[in-house]
Amino acid sequence: MTTVNEDLVRDALSQVLDPEAGMNIVDLGLIYGIDVSDEGVHIQMTMTSAACPMADMIVDDAYAALESALPRNTMVEIEMVWDPPWTPDRMSGLARDHFGWAPR
Repeated sequence: MTTVNEDLVRDALSQVLDPEAGMNIVDLGLIYGIDVSDEGVHIQMTMTSAACPMADMIVDDAYAALESALPRNTMVEIEMVWDPPWTPDRMSGLARDHFGWAPR
């Protein structure tokens, strides 16, 4: 049986790409929080912009990735949050390198 933990959830979410950026949502810094409890998994997530035209698709892809990685019947909730607003400072070093941005 697979043990659900933050690393497993983060790894699954790393498979989800933001098609406009060509980078996964974890390295883009779109995942604000992962809470694993007996009740299930709660994820706080944002988009680079509240007007992101791909938001619904990205959220659907996140649910699909989690469904594939987590044990059957694991309750998953993805909460869209906008505070604090996303900034490029949230990106990983890998994402910064990908976009050619100097490290902070």
